[in-house]
Amino acid sequence: MLPQLLRGFLLALVAAAMALPVGYFVADWAGWSLFCLGLGLQMIFHFRNFARLDRWSRNPVVDLSLEGEGAWDGVFGRLYRHEKEMRGEIARCDEDIAMLIAAGQALTDGVVLLSAHNHILFCNTTAEAQLGIAITKDRGQPVVNLVRQPEFVAYLEAGDYSLPLTLRSERRDGGVYSLHIIPYAGDRRLIQVKDVTKAARLDQMRSDFVANVSHELRTPLTVLSGFLETLQEIDVDRAERDRYLAMMGEQSKRMESIVQDLLTLSAIESAPPPDKAPVDMVSLIDKLRRDAEALSGGRHSIVVEADGQGDLLGSEPELVSAFGNLVANAVRYTPAAGTIRIGWKATPAGGEFSVQDTGIGIEAKHLPRLTERFYRVDRGRSRDAGGTGLGLAIVKHSLSRHQAELKITSTPGQGSRFAACFPASRVIGL
Repeated sequence: MLPQLLRGFLLALVAAAMALPVGYFVADWAGWSLFCLGLGLQMIFHFRNFARLDRWSRNPVVDLSLEGEGAWDGVFGRLYRHEKEMRGEIARCDEDIAMLIAAGQALTDGVVLLSAHNHILFCNTTAEAQLGIAITKDRGQPVVNLVRQPEFVAYLEAGDYSLPLTLRSERRDGGVYSLHIIPYAGDRRLIQVKDVTKAARLDQMRSDFVANVSHELRTPLTVLSGFLETLQEIDVDRAERDRYLAMMGEQSKRMESIVQDLLTLSAIESAPPPDKAPVDMVSLIDKLRRDAEALSGGRHSIVVEADGQGDLLGSEPELVSAFGNLVANAVRYTPAAGTIRIGWKATPAGGEFSVQDTGIGIEAKHLPRLTERFYRVDRGRSRDAGGTGLGLAIVKHSLSRHQAELKITSTPGQGSRFAACFPASRVIGL
């Protein structure tokens, strides 16, 4: 600043030194005019640079043409460097913010940032899908206007966030979410939303499984207990006694079948990946045909539809168990004089083992749940047919271990078709 003031003072002295002789030798007014002209030129010079600075300040940009003359050149140079440094700092901050936002979007958990008044500041795409929020239009909205379930509103207003809230979504997907609110930056809050739908369903399946096992075992146990009490308390003739013992034997065999199927299912779930040993499908299909004929006792027509092409890679005992369950179900649920078709088809795209019957059929609403443990379309009919309710669950797990998929189609009154579809990597010999 001092050099600039000194320069201005020197220019004023120069103007005065030039005006003084003119005023002394020519006229006073001429000297003063020359002095004022010198000061005026200085003012015009400074005003011109000041005007440039004013225009730049209204729209500051990093402009290499921002140059001045004299003292103003230093001023403009410093402004240019300062603006460049500020813009670089802003760019780095913007990049850091963009990286933080990208990291938030990459999270598998939902994240919602709330203001001190519980207005939405930010949420990632996961939270948008989970809670039905659209950040482009919902930013600044109170979160309770969008998530209106009473338990969430009460949890938010209670202020005690030591334990997460389990929230079952009222939207169509019916998801189950664990919400944990974390205070941060003073009065602001962060909502962490974790999808626990699978865990909740597993818990429900586990609970249903225990209830179903208890129910399935209670019936034969009740029958056995009742007959034992009868035999202990009442004298019956030999024929009646033999009838009671026969019925008790049937119920004990039923419990044995249930326990055996449970052990089989548990063994499949905990077993290592199946072998990739070649399985002769011609021999396997022939064995299944003979088993079906023995179980049918001549009451059905058993038809094999296979061209003998292609074998499977896998565990033969598991495949025999899975295919045998499908064939046995077809025989059990097909009335006498019906037809059961056992098929095998292999192509470069994969293989398909199928069992098609002309039985009673299954309503469409039951198809998605048929492979659940102990799920029955008709409990009484299933017991009469001798099923344990675990056969299709065993089939599903055995096939999934071979990367195969079970496809079910059925029409009530016309029959059903169960197809095990294997990937090309499991088919050999084409």
